[in-house]
Amino acid sequence: MSEPKRLPPVYLTALGLVNALGNTRDEVRERLLAGDGSGMARETGWLATGGEALVGKVHGDLPRVPERLARYDCRNNRLLLAALAQIEETVAEAIGRHGRARVGVVLGTSTSGIAEGEAAIAALDRDGAMPGDFDYACQEIGTAAPFLARYLGLLGPAYTVSTACTSSAKALVSARLLLAAGVCDAVIAGGVDSLCRLTVSGFTALESVSPERCNPMSANRRGINLGEAAALFLMTREAPADGTAIALLGHGESSDAHHISAPHPEGVGAEQAMRAALHDAGLKPDDIAYVNLHGTATPKNDEMESRAMRRVFPADTPASSTKPLTGHTLGAAGATEMAFCWLALTDDNARLPPHIWDGVADPALPPLNLAQTGARMQSDKRRVAMSNGYAFGGSNVSLIIGER
Repeated sequence: MSEPKRLPPVYLTALGLVNALGNTRDEVRERLLAGDGSGMARETGWLATGGEALVGKVHGDLPRVPERLARYDCRNNRLLLAALAQIEETVAEAIGRHGRARVGVVLGTSTSGIAEGEAAIAALDRDGAMPGDFDYACQEIGTAAPFLARYLGLLGPAYTVSTACTSSAKALVSARLLLAAGVCDAVIAGGVDSLCRLTVSGFTALESVSPERCNPMSANRRGINLGEAAALFLMTREAPADGTAIALLGHGESSDAHHISAPHPEGVGAEQAMRAALHDAGLKPDDIAYVNLHGTATPKNDEMESRAMRRVFPADTPASSTKPLTGHTLGAAGATEMAFCWLALTDDNARLPPHIWDGVADPALPPLNLAQTGARMQSDKRRVAMSNGYAFGGSNVSLIIGER
């Protein structure tokens, strides 16, 4: 039986993102590569039981949703517009070149406008009626991509992927498939998730949330922090004119379906996804200059991920989890953390995102080469990085991006 044909790489032509690190690409890059986690803050109001939670919130004013799309107005979609504003000129050029029917939108999310739904239910409980301006469409899980397509007047495919924490990574895979199949000439792809009480209280009820900054790979790890973010790429078959030729070189997906909320303890599905991505990209493990770990700081994730990593990669492969800097952004995590790889790969000084933790290694975990602040990619290596994402239900995705 012949091996499946490898897909051609597609270019990550432009990037816009917002998260707890900042509201512009340059701001995020500098704070990310410096390991600046000051955007994480303790806030009240997120827990049904009261008290504070450490969260990664986007600060500052967000664009308003235009009146013609008022039924979709929610923080989630405003975060999308904030990320889009950074690449809107490049997107407009792509629309002008290819036509509105040839540009698609694929987004990942897990929250949509749930926060607005929470506020509406609170008003119903308090006043006996839902707010007059509340429209359920704003919190429907599938509306993120159609909203953005309508905002831009696009006529190509527009759909939302929601597979928990792999949502936006799978959205990027879907965009690559649309381009490879010739269905689209350009795709806006990425993810968005906004903080809401449902997720913060829900993960707290699962005893998965750490009261302190999350501490991935540490013997003292106690769970995740939650965050919000939006990250959008314009993906094309042609290299960008500015010479920033970073491409999605390969992807791998698997579903081990070990448990509804726990990964396979040996990381079987994670290993399958990483090896599939390497095969798709035509690369060997020692070709990878950096791995962005899923690194949630939960006991089970870090255990399985470190085991899978050591079976696939040489012991000296640099790796880090960036979640201590942003919180776990759930449906936006895949695109956000691939964006962090993009920022590292295009950094003039080849700096790596550092692994922020207490330095107390768990002796039960296979040791990894966790990048320290100031670490750089090896100068003799091609700039290529992998980003890993894992989700409830055994959904696993690995993405490889880098220089052609």
